[in-house]
Amino acid sequence: MKLYSSIYFTLMLTIGCSLMSVSCRDILSETPESYYSRDDFFTNVSNAEMAVTGIMQSLVTLYGYEDGQSFSASDDILYPSGGAVADNGRRDVGNYVLTVTNKSLETLWNGKYEQLNRANYAIQNIELMKDYATDAALQRLVAEAKFLRAQASLDLARYWGDVPYKTTYSSKYEDAYQLRTDRDKIYEQVINDLNEAKKILPWADSSTSPEKITQGAVRALLMRALLSRAGYSLRMDGTLQRPEESVRQECYTAVIDEWEEFEQNGYHGFYDGGFEALFKSFSEGILNSKESLFEVAFSYPYTKGYWGTYMGPAVAAPNLPSGEAQKYMGRANGSFRVVPEWRGFYEADSEGNAIDQRRDVAICTYQYIWDNELNTHVKREDTKGRNWYPGKWRREWTPSGSNKDLNCTDINYCMLRYADVVLMAAEAYNEIGNTSTAWSLLNEVRKRAGATETNSLDEYRRVQPNLYELPFFNSGDEKDNFRIALYWERGLELAFEGQRKYDLIRWGVMAKALKLFGEDTAANSGTNKAYLAPDNFRTGKHELLPIPLDEIQANFKLEGKNNPGY
Repeated sequence: MKLYSSIYFTLMLTIGCSLMSVSCRDILSETPESYYSRDDFFTNVSNAEMAVTGIMQSLVTLYGYEDGQSFSASDDILYPSGGAVADNGRRDVGNYVLTVTNKSLETLWNGKYEQLNRANYAIQNIELMKDYATDAALQRLVAEAKFLRAQASLDLARYWGDVPYKTTYSSKYEDAYQLRTDRDKIYEQVINDLNEAKKILPWADSSTSPEKITQGAVRALLMRALLSRAGYSLRMDGTLQRPEESVRQECYTAVIDEWEEFEQNGYHGFYDGGFEALFKSFSEGILNSKESLFEVAFSYPYTKGYWGTYMGPAVAAPNLPSGEAQKYMGRANGSFRVVPEWRGFYEADSEGNAIDQRRDVAICTYQYIWDNELNTHVKREDTKGRNWYPGKWRREWTPSGSNKDLNCTDINYCMLRYADVVLMAAEAYNEIGNTSTAWSLLNEVRKRAGATETNSLDEYRRVQPNLYELPFFNSGDEKDNFRIALYWERGLELAFEGQRKYDLIRWGVMAKALKLFGEDTAANSGTNKAYLAPDNFRTGKHELLPIPLDEIQANFKLEGKNNPGY
């Protein structure tokens, strides 16, 4: 049962403009128009809860649609379909030819500031409620809002670097525009918000929905923020920089502290049934908080989701009247493609059968066409690799008869899951010099997948002989050897889940990784190249997104200066 479907509906009816559709500039600059003034609205726990759900709604808008999904492409695994055809949207983003007027860019910028500003609005007003100091329910809502503010803030820093930023609501127009804030200060705020939230929010248990924010989700996001803080980012002078070593070691130690809390709590772990069962459960609408730490909720018609349609294998529309068509699996655009060489990196036997269960879940080698004679969908395999799809979310895995809409699904987006936590902990242990523990944790992830456990880079390469030699992490010492294994393992485990691109950037290897995969890929066989990112990505520019032109022109404090290269 989807937790938020009725809540979103109630929210839209009750609050109207104030939290659901107000723009980021409006919420910064003027009192929102709604059926209630702020004084009237923030009077009880139920209304405060709806305010926090309004922040959640920003995530629905951002992560459900093609525009939001496009910013995880392109990396060394994922790229947008359509080749060089310009679309002022996802293709231009993934092909690294986006301009400051790109419509997807503007959607993302506005959406992230909407999320931030709704969070500021809710936190400030709930904390002013007369019973806040003694009401545990109100304190929990503020903790949830701080998690959501931290998530928006982390994305702002990762996407754009130094941005206008504040954590208070502005009621005056003249306060709406801000100078750039150094991203390190934004990271500090993220860490502070999450450290405060984890003191309040409870751990999940078997009765908890992953659509609710719990202590595990907070600690996992904190680990992600700490690793981002410790890594490379593009600075305003056009250079890639990372913090001094003492700061980095503090971050890694803090990541390990969070991991130890996961171990001590003991509830979270791998999904019962295995890797394929986990991802089928997302498509089937099953809520389970053991591995899934936090999900963005979709439930048509209250919220429209496109996991399994844009991000998933292509499915042709049933050639039937709409009433009859909905008895079938619907349609799916399949807007993104897999860099096909990755299928060969998963461990397999001598006959090519997968040993690693993740391979045939992550990478879908077929699509569904509509057969007019049979009046049904027919599977069509692609042996060449130019039309292989992210397979973790699929129309065919949704329950029979559950198709509510030909274009949308109810599949949730899992933003944080336990396997990522394990690999983040492994990375931190390696960086502080405890590489043996790092290998042990990496093996936990491999064991769940049915892959061979390994304890050295030589063993890791032996069971996966198709892995490329990497032109980075090549010093030969123990740390670099593990970094090579981690480079592959995070790709094999977490492909298409929204983190790969930002892993490569924080490791400082994005351009090299794209070049490595673009030199000889089946995606570019034939007369027209499909995977264009390796040719177009420029170090010192594309590690950050440009600020939209409308914002540059409107915010005079930016002085007309965009991010490097734009």
